[in-house]
Amino acid sequence: MTGDELIAHFEGGTTAPETFHHADHVRLGYEYLTRYPVLDALQKFSAALLRFATAQGKADRYHETVTWAYLFLIRERLLAGTQPSDWESFAARNADLLAWAKGSFGVLDRYYQQGTLASAAARASFLLPDRPLKINQTVRP
Repeated sequence: MTGDELIAHFEGGTTAPETFHHADHVRLGYEYLTRYPVLDALQKFSAALLRFATAQGKADRYHETVTWAYLFLIRERLLAGTQPSDWESFAARNADLLAWAKGSFGVLDRYYQQGTLASAAARASFLLPDRPLKINQTVRP
């Protein structure tokens, strides 16, 4: 499925929830960020993800800090200038973004304490990381 088709299915409410996993979240984030400026991507993806969760009767599962933090990490890697321009290559070079295990927040465990991410505040609003991000120094705005 192309990125445009993936976004259309997701925004149109035709994505099957039983087949929508963490890697699909990351791919959607990638697709939004390669199509829109970062603030537009944050708004569009966050709103679509909340609509998706709400349609499944699981609005309480939406997590703003996790959503935004992953988008910021994807964006940082895209801006590094060494990333390939297609999803498959990006995913292969960024396997840490795709790893997710029960009881973990994946790559975000490097930056956040479990208690921070488990908080109601983190679920409702973006919280800055507990530990510093190691931003690639070659990234330019």
